[in-house]
Amino acid sequence: MLNRYHRLACLDVETTGARPTHDRVTEIGVVLVDDGEIVEQWSTLVNPQASIPEYIQVLTGITNEMVADAPVFEQVAPAIAARLAGRVMVAHNARFDHGFLRNEFRRLGERFNPASVCTVKLSRSLYPEHARHNLDALMQRHGLDCAARHRALGDARVLHDLLRAFVAQKGTDAVQGALDTQQQRASLPPHLDASLLDAIPDGPGVYLFYGDKDVPLYVGKSVGLRSRVMAHFSGDHQNNKDMQLSLQVRRIEWIETAGELGALLKEVELIKTMAPLCNRRLRQTRGAVGFYWDAAEEHLPRLVEIGQLELDDIRHLYGLFKSVRQGQNALRALAREQQLCLKVLGLEQGTGACFGWQLKRCRGACTGQESALQHRVRLREALEPLRLQTWPYDGPVGVRETGADSERTDIHVIDQWCYLGVVNDAAGLDAITRHASARFDMDTYRILSKFIGGRRRGLDVIGVPRGPTRLERPTKLL
Repeated sequence: MLNRYHRLACLDVETTGARPTHDRVTEIGVVLVDDGEIVEQWSTLVNPQASIPEYIQVLTGITNEMVADAPVFEQVAPAIAARLAGRVMVAHNARFDHGFLRNEFRRLGERFNPASVCTVKLSRSLYPEHARHNLDALMQRHGLDCAARHRALGDARVLHDLLRAFVAQKGTDAVQGALDTQQQRASLPPHLDASLLDAIPDGPGVYLFYGDKDVPLYVGKSVGLRSRVMAHFSGDHQNNKDMQLSLQVRRIEWIETAGELGALLKEVELIKTMAPLCNRRLRQTRGAVGFYWDAAEEHLPRLVEIGQLELDDIRHLYGLFKSVRQGQNALRALAREQQLCLKVLGLEQGTGACFGWQLKRCRGACTGQESALQHRVRLREALEPLRLQTWPYDGPVGVRETGADSERTDIHVIDQWCYLGVVNDAAGLDAITRHASARFDMDTYRILSKFIGGRRRGLDVIGVPRGPTRLERPTKLL
């Protein structure tokens, strides 16, 4: 039926809940398919070694009494691994099933990382005109029945029926093409071990490509490391940049994080400390500048290197720019838009009226037609939209990030939008605030303001001890 996917394992698990790191498997069903034909159907109840909530018992029909004498997962793990060996796992919302099985195997000290495809994604790809792709909706749409809905083997059989329906309606080539897109089948560079991909986890983190003599080539981040790394080497989706990178890669490393925030922050840190050859965009923000202006003082806005600001001065920062020229151009454009005086702003030299006054783009702060106070008030109003977000806390905080399908928890320590570091538990908070060096970074600010301001799911802000945070060096005015 599917030439490139002729050995499949349609799989479904029932569980005590929806959290892979806390809840447990209660039943697993596997339907083995060779060349489109079912060759084996297997299922077993599993003792979760925990109570099944009442609403789950009602949904699945699996009760605490039914699993009391069932084998624990350790006893059925070898049978599961043997049946999935050499096959592509097919699951509906595969991330759910994969996450539960990966955590069950992890508790045994074993890895679980089979090739897998998701029938939710497959349906969305083949039928983009439909909004609903849950299993009940697909069964109704394709005229499929299931005598044991919400039981593992019954749902696993439906997945096989779905694949047959997809092929009958869309054709083999379309279905195989959609599956290939999911798999992003990789053609690894000859210098890399083909077994490497199986070792890379498919959770959040950063990956590092090294070239000859261990020269850093590229740092990337993803919430699905293995899939993202495979995409770099995908023959079907390879652009010129990936092709050139593929030829140079000699070694791959990766660092797991609890979630997306940790991956973003670690990516910025590594790019700026390692300066990989192919990460030019983030490398170029080292000399970033902004306008420092304390409106209570007499001086006008001055460009400063934002990486060297004192923490208390960040609240007086307006705008983030990659260079002095970009900052000056932004101020010049603002002056033209708001009829501010170029001479008062220090953007034009000489005596007498500014050039903007002659073009009626200045209200006369340089000629006495507008008072210094009036010009100052208008300047502040014009700059206000560029002002950095006010730090919403009294001091440093920890942003606790818990992985969606892993047991990892990271606590990111932040003060005045400066990233001080990460610890894995509350015990390390005091030490990091006492010994961390604060450095304001444009890219880090943009990440943190987005996540903290939006309060993403999976993030929890906690207080931390206030320590004597050190500054690297005094502010440099430009």
